[in-house]
Amino acid sequence: MATARPVVSVYNFENPAEKTGTVVMPHALTAPLRPDLVREVHMNVSKNHRQAYAVGAKVGYDTAAESWGTGRAVARIPRVPGGGTHRAGQAAFGNMCRGGGMFNPTKIWRRWHRRVNVTQKRHAVVTALAASSLPPLVMARGHRIGEIAELPLVVSDGLESVQKTKQAVELLTKMGCGPELQKVLDSKKLRAGQGKARNRRFRMRLGPLVIYKEDNGISRAMRNIPGVETACVDNLNLLRLAPGGSIGRFVIWTEGAFKQLSEIYGTAKGGAPLKKGYNLSYNLPRAAMENADVARIINSTEIQSVLRPKLEAPKTFLAKSNPLKNKSVMARLNPGVLKRKELRKQSSEKGTAAFDL
Repeated sequence: MATARPVVSVYNFENPAEKTGTVVMPHALTAPLRPDLVREVHMNVSKNHRQAYAVGAKVGYDTAAESWGTGRAVARIPRVPGGGTHRAGQAAFGNMCRGGGMFNPTKIWRRWHRRVNVTQKRHAVVTALAASSLPPLVMARGHRIGEIAELPLVVSDGLESVQKTKQAVELLTKMGCGPELQKVLDSKKLRAGQGKARNRRFRMRLGPLVIYKEDNGISRAMRNIPGVETACVDNLNLLRLAPGGSIGRFVIWTEGAFKQLSEIYGTAKGGAPLKKGYNLSYNLPRAAMENADVARIINSTEIQSVLRPKLEAPKTFLAKSNPLKNKSVMARLNPGVLKRKELRKQSSEKGTAAFDL
């Protein structure tokens, strides 16, 4: 189980030191963790916004090159005609030529997008939500949560009505997100490669994800804060909850959004009324074992009372198989050994058959 706390504290958005109440922990945040499922779904879903690309059909073939044939001690590949320029006489068309065509040129009918089962996507989102409530996983992902009161962090609904970016930064700092915001600013680096010229000049770490129920200005107030992202609880996206397929995103909840999780993703015993096709026939993912302490289960009184007694292994003895030291083994190999002593005695007495030999 991801977490076992029954309730979560709600903090005043203007004064985070003040608690305004408590809310029940949604069942979605107690789901088992499936990082393998998150990676698989993230890999497929992230492909669904790709834009098709391909090389032009005439690229590398827009010249009147012809082969010179044999007899000139040069390769028979087509060559550019004319003179008076370095281009004349150069090889063309071939994929091994400078300025030539591409081998196996890319086509736009590649299978760009991937279909993912709806239930599989919902399971992955629930796993990402459950991981966001565990401080070890959030810290392992690199978030600075040392000054945060508790996880999951739930604040009052007044945060949804913030209008100004300056006010939003002040509120986040009061909540203990100051080190997190500074980490994002310090991580700004110039991107390596051609992405610098393709509207991706800088790369930057990600900060907290603020999830709200109603947008009364919060999205505009926080959209220009580096690293901070916002999302509506009705449209949670795995690409935001687990960037890069890594679980443990630092999430800040508003009270209304936190309460609505049970209606969106259901409980362990019932369906989700706000999701189409998410009826009573579907339940939240469950762990294969409620208690992972196998030693405790096996040694419990209930299990030990029905187990059969331990079977004693039969005693085994080491067989001395050296015939020079074991007479019985030597007798099996050479039965004449048993009469060797008697024959040796007879060979020393006159009148015996052994003596005559």
